[in-house]
Amino acid sequence: MGQAERGVVAAGHPLTARAGAVALREGGNAVDAAVAAMLTSFVAEPLLTGLGAGGYMLVAGPGLAPALLDFFVQAPTDPRSSGGGDGSEAELHAVDVSFGDAAQVFHIGPASCGVYGAPAGVCEAASRWGTMAVAELVAPAARLARDGVVLNAGQAYVAEILAELLTSTPECAALWAPDGRILREGELLCNPDLADALARLPADGAEPFYRGDIATAVCEWVGERGGVLSKEDLAGYRAIEREPIKLRYRDCEILTNPPPSAGGTLLAYALALLDRGSPPPRLPEVVAAMAAAQSERTPAFVEGLDQSGFLERFLATRLGSTTHISVIDADGMACSATCTNGEGSGVVVPGTGIHLNNVMGEEDLNPLGFHRHPPGRRMPSMMAPTIVMRGGEVELVLGSAGSNRIRSALLQTIIGVVDNRMQVRAAVDAPRVHFEDGVVFAEPGIDLQELSDDTRVVRFGALNLFFGGVQAAQRQGHVLSGAGDPRRGGVAVLV
Repeated sequence: MGQAERGVVAAGHPLTARAGAVALREGGNAVDAAVAAMLTSFVAEPLLTGLGAGGYMLVAGPGLAPALLDFFVQAPTDPRSSGGGDGSEAELHAVDVSFGDAAQVFHIGPASCGVYGAPAGVCEAASRWGTMAVAELVAPAARLARDGVVLNAGQAYVAEILAELLTSTPECAALWAPDGRILREGELLCNPDLADALARLPADGAEPFYRGDIATAVCEWVGERGGVLSKEDLAGYRAIEREPIKLRYRDCEILTNPPPSAGGTLLAYALALLDRGSPPPRLPEVVAAMAAAQSERTPAFVEGLDQSGFLERFLATRLGSTTHISVIDADGMACSATCTNGEGSGVVVPGTGIHLNNVMGEEDLNPLGFHRHPPGRRMPSMMAPTIVMRGGEVELVLGSAGSNRIRSALLQTIIGVVDNRMQVRAAVDAPRVHFEDGVVFAEPGIDLQELSDDTRVVRFGALNLFFGGVQAAQRQGHVLSGAGDPRRGGVAVLV
């Protein structure tokens, strides 16, 4: 904790946080800082995000109507889905990823690539809320891509567990295994083609990525390899402003990601269940809320997310990933931005430096089967950038990576700050649990004795990136603090 003149930035990589801090130092606001950090994350955290990714940005603060900018990945015009889809995985390549104490299957390849939203999101956010020129925000990222990034321990670990993905195509292997083995900590990752693509943003905006030469290169490359991403899909893409979910929890107002995203809705549901009880909630109550939220992720839930009024109907009838950046500036403006490339598809388009997402191959986002989402639908992401307000002012800004574990990571961090009155550093560092498919996954330090004897438990030996990567910023009066999640090498910078 400490005094800050300009603000605080929390992010998943030191270079990402530093880029946001520089924007604040040069007079930018919270959105300028978040955009600068996002652009740098495309280079410093390329296995988690990138120009071929998608995401969300939540903005709130004095004199601002809270707004959620949706630039998440969209389902392409897939001929297999025209008749309702058959859920076929034939065109998807399955890879196993081990987190040490748990494993997860991911699906990659050209058929896994959805319509990316990151270029549109960056440009729309900068135009709508930013005060600095895009050229100033993008220059550090472009320079970093050209000169190279030294892999830190966190990024090297992600590369190690994704080795099969990173060597699945010659183009991806050329970046990540130039000498026949995956790059290691301390070695340099260079992507000059990505530098050139980033440099297009100040002069041309998002146009080349959706209706210009980059879009053409992407569609031709993917199409020749069995993917279905089309020029029409990209040309029709737009970033969309939505009204955030607003939910009372204790004496706070929670703002989070609305439908058609799934994560914010399920987080809101879990918080509303816990709000019925006395603070702080006990472990069985937290696990029960997680289980209740998980049980609601039915076919009807997934199919109904994009219907008008779904959120109100869902909550009324039941209550009576990835990388993240959190920013608060000196004026109390807050920005919470989460982006993901899935794990990446392994498809790197020559001449662009863009590693396309594998969102169409993510099991967490395709619970009804693959190739079933109608063309043009935003995928039902678990990402939930969130802002906690108290007395009309921003108190906590947070979000997380971690696929299906995002909502449990955010839930426990909010409980830590709001119910247990923890400082943000302690709340982010605290051990976590996650409930899924009848199993409680637990980090060391969790007292599991309160759980029933028949509860299935998987105990992890240490804090693990399996449990998300919460990046959070806190404001208490005029005092700002922040915390980057040690599970994913996160840092916070005060300016």
